[in-house]
Amino acid sequence: MSENAQKALKIFEASIGELDGYSESIKIEQERINAFADATLDHQFIHIDPVKSAESSPYKTTIAHGYLTMSLIPHFSSTIKPKDPAAFEGLVAGINYGMEKMRFPSPVPVNSVLRAKRETLKAELKGPNVIQLTQRVTIEIEGGDKPACVAETLTRFIYA
Repeated sequence: MSENAQKALKIFEASIGELDGYSESIKIEQERINAFADATLDHQFIHIDPVKSAESSPYKTTIAHGYLTMSLIPHFSSTIKPKDPAAFEGLVAGINYGMEKMRFPSPVPVNSVLRAKRETLKAELKGPNVIQLTQRVTIEIEGGDKPACVAETLTRFIYA
């Protein structure tokens, strides 16, 4: 195992169960929702038609796609300051490896403000220079009583 990976694994293992921190906040405007609809070809009226949503949707407004909310996880994560920057010394690449679990407990109405919090659940050595982190990312809606998304993400860090 590389010295960088060994040091990082110890740091990540010591942080298991602790809150890593909070991300910056992002306002989810209709323009972003429409762009996501165009990119994914998901043009359901509950996402892109404010008039029809006000009349027919149970939410009475447009809502963000669940996968739009989930797709913000890498950005949110990048804005959470590391507790111990030494865990990233010698890092060559970080790769989104997948997810174990993902849920959307609450819809995200247009113009909601979101932020994420993250905690490390598991740190595993997957190769001599590769650490896999399992982290719980919870995306909160400002003023909401339930999160918009709760996901267990898998990230692989490759060290020199």
